[in-house]
Amino acid sequence: MVAVNNRTPQPRRSWRKTLARNEGFFYVLPWLLGFLVFTAYPFISSLRFSFMDYNLFKSGTKWIGFKNYLDILNTSKYIKAYKTTFKYALLTVPIKLAFSLFIAYILNFKIRFVNFFRTAYYIPSILGSSVAISVVWRFVFKEDGIINRVLGMVGISPVPWFGSTTYAIWIIVLLHVWQFGSAMVIFLAALKGVPADLYEAAEIDGAGKLRQFFSITVPMITPVVFYNLITQLCTAFQEFNSAYLITQGGPRGSTTLISLLIYQKAFLSYDMGLASAMAWLLFVIVAIFTAIAFLSQKYWVYYSGDER
Repeated sequence: MVAVNNRTPQPRRSWRKTLARNEGFFYVLPWLLGFLVFTAYPFISSLRFSFMDYNLFKSGTKWIGFKNYLDILNTSKYIKAYKTTFKYALLTVPIKLAFSLFIAYILNFKIRFVNFFRTAYYIPSILGSSVAISVVWRFVFKEDGIINRVLGMVGISPVPWFGSTTYAIWIIVLLHVWQFGSAMVIFLAALKGVPADLYEAAEIDGAGKLRQFFSITVPMITPVVFYNLITQLCTAFQEFNSAYLITQGGPRGSTTLISLLIYQKAFLSYDMGLASAMAWLLFVIVAIFTAIAFLSQKYWVYYSGDER
């Protein structure tokens, strides 16, 4: 007997149907290629370079293990740059968050021209990192600049902002704090989400505005405070423009942030191995601070439906 194949032949899928089934992948493909080429590959390569003696304009590389990391930990200049970065971040982030929350709280009230003020306060976040603003900032804080002229009008002698190791760091701190608009907008959106009946109940109980702020407003927006803390902390540790364009790391290295030192080693000295090691140490430090923030949130961040 001859076996009969009763299966009906399956039609071959056309390339159009295959394209239609994978349409979403083709939309994501440009971003995926960009991520692999411009993010993932440099990320992995920098980790490999950090264990090598690699000069950008010299042929060949030499595996040296942890020597670059040991050189960083044993060199006072590099340690000072990390300490300066810590100081800059610990000064900038709390001041910026407090100031942006204060302005957002004021702009949450129904006042005249509130939309104009919201726009005006947000503009510095767009312009703050530009070269033009850095030039203006240098003009404002120079020896005969606007700040010293105002101080002279009230009888205060001029302050050597660029010549003092104590005051120079405050120039770039104030520039970063001045760019509070993005954090302010996020705080403003969170304030509008606080239920009004909580304030009404507090007023009935006799609570004043200050008590309402710390007992109702702040606890209700702690998730947004946590989000702004993480983003601003990461931004502060990676700050480069202000130290490079305004102070050039001076005087005597008092504003040499680690990102500026990485740039100098990588693109002025062409020591890519040492620069990569510095960058990875910075990555580890930021990761540690972020992890501490995430671990601490259970003690002070209150999410909707939290029964604590």
